[in-house]
Amino acid sequence: MKTSKHPLGTLVETDVLVIGAGASGCGAALGARDQGLDVVIMDKGKLESCGAIGGGNDHYMAVLDEPGAPFDTVDDLIKFYAKPLNGYTPTMLREGWYNHMRYFLDKLGKAGVGFSKKADGTYLRTQGFGQPGHWWIHISNGMTIKRAMARVVRAAGVESLDYTMAVKILVDDGKACGALGWNVRTGEFVIVKAKCVVSAQGRSATRSTDNSTHNPFNVWQYPYNTSGGLVLGYDAGAAVTELDTYQRATMLPKGYGCPGMNGINSSGAHEINALGERFMGKYDPMMENGVRNNQIQGTFQEQMEGSGPPFYMDMRHVDEDVVHELQYVLMPGDKATFNDWAECTGTDFQHKLLEVEIGELIFGGAIAVNDQFETSVPNLFCGSVFLYCSGAMCGGYEAGRQAGMRAQGITGFGKVNEELAARVKEEIFAPMRVDPAEGVKYQEIEQAVRNVMCYYMGFRRSMAGMARALEKIQFLNSQSSRLHAETLRELMRCHEAHEILTVSELAIQATMERKETGRCVYKLRDYPELNPEMAKPLLVIRTENGPRFQWGKAPLL
Repeated sequence: MKTSKHPLGTLVETDVLVIGAGASGCGAALGARDQGLDVVIMDKGKLESCGAIGGGNDHYMAVLDEPGAPFDTVDDLIKFYAKPLNGYTPTMLREGWYNHMRYFLDKLGKAGVGFSKKADGTYLRTQGFGQPGHWWIHISNGMTIKRAMARVVRAAGVESLDYTMAVKILVDDGKACGALGWNVRTGEFVIVKAKCVVSAQGRSATRSTDNSTHNPFNVWQYPYNTSGGLVLGYDAGAAVTELDTYQRATMLPKGYGCPGMNGINSSGAHEINALGERFMGKYDPMMENGVRNNQIQGTFQEQMEGSGPPFYMDMRHVDEDVVHELQYVLMPGDKATFNDWAECTGTDFQHKLLEVEIGELIFGGAIAVNDQFETSVPNLFCGSVFLYCSGAMCGGYEAGRQAGMRAQGITGFGKVNEELAARVKEEIFAPMRVDPAEGVKYQEIEQAVRNVMCYYMGFRRSMAGMARALEKIQFLNSQSSRLHAETLRELMRCHEAHEILTVSELAIQATMERKETGRCVYKLRDYPELNPEMAKPLLVIRTENGPRFQWGKAPLL
């Protein structure tokens, strides 16, 4: 990394820039660094704690080809995940996920992550989320996984721009060539020149709806992930996808934003409604251990019919050792404060029912990529493609590896538009110049977004309701210039609020294009059946006149 002074702030030059330092960002940094290149990773948080795994993780998904283990091959992985809807191809799954699963098992294991093993030395794995095989490796010290990952990244020689929020991807002659950002602690403006850029800021936009606690930071996913990667990619001209289908929810312990449902469901727990009935057999042949969306839809349907709330997970019949590991190892590995909450509430998996609820609905998506994880903008790659900690790390690694190979053939840097950079700097700090008497706080804008999205974009929808939601979100977007910040922390929140507004608007527009029911967690009253012609990804591309929609990745990617 080469650093120098610039009239606008600090100038950084590197071969590969990775935006986002969570699981996929760390994977991308290692993938590029393993090509022998200079790599810089930037994030508004600190490398040791940022990203969804910064709060912990209880499982690592891996297909390992173990002798005698059923459904444990790359072909099984491809059969389960290569679907027309998500755009995952066999090549992407093989080269970008399967090929790197053991790489991270070895790297993180040597760094101190406790992947649980059985007496015969093989990994302790369980089945989950409707998958055919036992693919989920238990982690005994999941709350430390991000610190271990950070040690691996720093030891590899990757340079980290901590506390630096990216706000724009730079493009020259149609190709990505860097990014603009600012330090959320010092206010320093940063220009990064790079031969290739990897977007790795995750797939989810939290804080656009809430759960029963009405605390937008007491949620399932990382609350600081506001889908900045998708927003920046869209702004740079890259096609984005899954805005219409990547709308997810999970069951939560009532009042606590740490799901642990993979471990709970795979333990053999039964979900019970208010009538004392185990009901999930009506909605998924694998009962509670089936597809996550089916559990949400099933629970919501029971609620609509008056069979709840309350809803409970019953683990009183489950093996004592399994339940003990679940409550005292896996759950706090996913969120370190779980045992404190359990003590305060008298939670006891072995002897009491655990009350659960449907949590907040998460919107988001991904930048669309080809088999080389390159987006429709040349030299811009995306590592946040696959699901889960494992998918993020491995997909990130492949995106970084491909970016590194591309950067090796590039001799110089793209040109930075100085006028654009100056304008972006002005826009970054504009909320601090807004008159407090005329301005609005980010909390007001965010809460208004949550009110709209919860009311119109829930688990039951109509075209008229979504049109009304779009009208309201667009009005809120028109008010974003009134956002007022008094501190740098509030300024960061203002930019997150803008990302939440953008992804909410795009999600509504994309969902209105998908005129069917059955491919996501919601049901659409106007179109209650599946439409076979829509079994393909929907791409959204920015134009001067608003978003343009395209069904299928070809010929763009």
